[in-house]
Amino acid sequence: MGDVSRDLIVLAIGGNSLIKDEGHRTVPDQWALARETCHHIAQIVEAGHRVVVTHGNGPQVGFILRRSELALHELHEVPLDSCDADTQGAIGYMIQQALANEFRRRGVAKQAVSLVTQVEVDPASDAFRKPSKPIGSFMDAETAKARALQGGFAIVEDAGRGWRRVVPSPSPLTIIELDAIKALIEAGFVVVAVGGGGIPVVRDANGDLKGVEAVIDKDLASALLANRLEADQLVISTGVPKVALNYGQPTQVDLDRLTRDDAARHLADGQFGKGSMGPKIEAAIRYLDGGGRRVVITSPDQIEDAVEGRAGTIIDG
Repeated sequence: MGDVSRDLIVLAIGGNSLIKDEGHRTVPDQWALARETCHHIAQIVEAGHRVVVTHGNGPQVGFILRRSELALHELHEVPLDSCDADTQGAIGYMIQQALANEFRRRGVAKQAVSLVTQVEVDPASDAFRKPSKPIGSFMDAETAKARALQGGFAIVEDAGRGWRRVVPSPSPLTIIELDAIKALIEAGFVVVAVGGGGIPVVRDANGDLKGVEAVIDKDLASALLANRLEADQLVISTGVPKVALNYGQPTQVDLDRLTRDDAARHLADGQFGKGSMGPKIEAAIRYLDGGGRRVVITSPDQIEDAVEGRAGTIIDG
């Protein structure tokens, strides 16, 4: 891979990486998993790689929205873009503190910093006419109807489990704080950025930025960031050690390596779920099509080996 001291890795960890299971969702539980994940990230940094960390925030945004719903009789509702900003700060705080402690124990002269990041989307995107991303808690039909009338939300029935709010999920176009991220990398910081896919913003008629009620896929935003930074690798951490065909079936086949075209073909064939592996494969394709070199998809405990090509599923041209 050349001079490892100059290799730049964009490492995307999921919001679910901080939620072990339904019985471990509290803030202390999330801290424990953040420390575990950062142990592996610190090993990559100690090996000489430059690292930018991105993260998901789906469960955490859901928690904020639920608290907001429960408090409607007393407090104002929290807008979705504010939820994104809140979770960027909270999760970034966990990651930068956990990394600081790891660096201190290892004697690594590095510091992590979190950057609240806005990502511009197209207000004319079809996503705004066809909201598709479920967020927040499940509701019965009566509650859903009342919330739709009160808040002007789009509500859909979700797989027989109840009704949920759906919001647009537009494609990321521009990372507003890109120059700041580059400057921090060049200054030697481990940067935590584009949390939750970034805070979705649009420009008004005057060119001013304003937040919108939407969510951006974390993996697609991470791919965009990796392209704009000309990163050497995009590493996507998820709940499984490798990408698989026929996942969960007796004929499941774990994949060590895929070409970009193989990945696109399997995606078109419906091998990868829209709410699970699909966005990760789409992100891999976008990154490679944008000039990227290599994507690795693996579980958090195998990040170090994956970076060196010894674990996970490698996707390249």
